[in-house]
Amino acid sequence: MSALAEAVVFMREVHPLVYSFSVFVFGACIGSFLNVVIYRVPAGRSVVFPGSHCACGAPVRWFDNIPVLSWVLLRGRARCCGCTISVRYPLVEAFTGLLFVVVWWRFDPLAATVFSLYGSGLVALSFIDLDTMEIPDRFTIGGFLIGAGLSMAVPSLHLADPSGIYAADALRGLFAALQGAFIGSGLILWVALVAEVVLRKEAMGFGDVKLMGAIGAFCGWEGAVFSLFGGAILGTAFIVPLAVRKFFQGENLLPKRGATAAGEGDGDEVKDDGEEGWRIPFGPSLAGGSLLYLLWIQEPFDAYVHAFAQLLADF
Repeated sequence: MSALAEAVVFMREVHPLVYSFSVFVFGACIGSFLNVVIYRVPAGRSVVFPGSHCACGAPVRWFDNIPVLSWVLLRGRARCCGCTISVRYPLVEAFTGLLFVVVWWRFDPLAATVFSLYGSGLVALSFIDLDTMEIPDRFTIGGFLIGAGLSMAVPSLHLADPSGIYAADALRGLFAALQGAFIGSGLILWVALVAEVVLRKEAMGFGDVKLMGAIGAFCGWEGAVFSLFGGAILGTAFIVPLAVRKFFQGENLLPKRGATAAGEGDGDEVKDDGEEGWRIPFGPSLAGGSLLYLLWIQEPFDAYVHAFAQLLADF
């Protein structure tokens, strides 16, 4: 263990409150950057330049850009022009901060660094999918490539019993990542094809297939399998009450594909492809299932599927 990792473990054991607060603040700062990513990436804009600015064009000063706290102090309104600031901004920041706290308590420092990166990507792509019904390839294909590379660099992400020979463990880690990616993406592809035959229309976007490849690269095939079925349960738990409310209101479940979140953007006209209602992005559900597996379900679920596989082999 490196000196930095030892310092992190020491802080966690000796000063747990300071440790948790520090991790939360760092995660909330990452969440603030994710808000920029969520808005700018679908628009094809740089996430670095220009700096943060209000919808009226005025630059946001540093003391008005403190994660969560600035929104509370400003009471959800911009200092420069008084326009409303969406509550989603502090929610993304707070959620990312809490996610980092759980990750950094759950894993050793090296794995926590990897899964913090992974979790940040899931947060960003989930909100982009909610806004646009699309997941950019930089999160899916890019996530797969990064996951495969990190599985080689940090074999312990997948290996419970490393051999101690780094080259051999790196290859085993890469194989586990590729196995997870292919099984995960192949499984959801078959589900999508069967659903398309039954429903006689496209039931799932190919972005979800690529996303499952990225999930499998980070979480292995067990995590990919849980993400699919666990994500379906999470999605149902969200959709049913929303569908009931929308039904009685006589509204479509979601706006037309291509619409952006209300109150955001620079006023540019958004192209509408005319496909209305009942279009549910599955990416956030897959991401939620993946995080649920990674943070709480991994050990019991892996033990169950391996025992089931052994039972089938014996039978």
